[in-house]
Amino acid sequence: MIYLARHGQTAYNVEGRFQGWGAVPLDQTGREQARELATAVAAVEPARLVSSDIARAVETATIVSELIGVELEIDARFAETETGAWTDRSFAEVAAEDPGGFESFVRLEADWGFPGGESFATQAARVAAGLDDWRARSEDGPVVIICHGNVIRLALRDAGRDGSERPENGSLVAL
Repeated sequence: MIYLARHGQTAYNVEGRFQGWGAVPLDQTGREQARELATAVAAVEPARLVSSDIARAVETATIVSELIGVELEIDARFAETETGAWTDRSFAEVAAEDPGGFESFVRLEADWGFPGGESFATQAARVAAGLDDWRARSEDGPVVIICHGNVIRLALRDAGRDGSERPENGSLVAL
C-alpha cells in the first residue's frame, strides 16, 4: 500500500505563491502539521518513509522520521512541479498576467507547462515511475511518501480519480 502525504505549511502557501523547487522552509504551523502528520503516519505502520528532495518536504519528513523511528529515504521523482518563471510569484499576479496559463495550471492540463519550467505530462511520468518502483518495494508493508500538492493530484488522477482534489498541508492520502 502506498500513502502520499503533503508537506507542512510554508509562508508561500499562506501568501499564495508558486514554490516549485525553491527552498522554502516550513513555518511554525507547518512544523506543527508535521508533528500531527507523524501520528497519522505511525497509525499506518509504514515499512518505508520516502520524501521528495525539496526542502519543505524533507523538513516535514525529517520531523515524521524522528517521531516514528522509521529511516528516511529521499527520491527526487516526487519533487513538486518545476514552476520556472512563475517561481516566487503570487497566484494573483500570474492569474492577472496570464489568465489562460493560470487556468491550465488549475486544471492540471497534461500538455501545458510552466514557462521555463516543467509540463504536467513530464512530472506525471516521473511520479508514475516512482510509484511503480515503490510499489515493487512495498512487500514489507506500507510506504509513505512525503511530497507536494501537484504530485498527489497527479497520482490520484493516474489512479482513476479526477485529480481536482487539493490536499491540505500535512494531510495523508491512501492511493
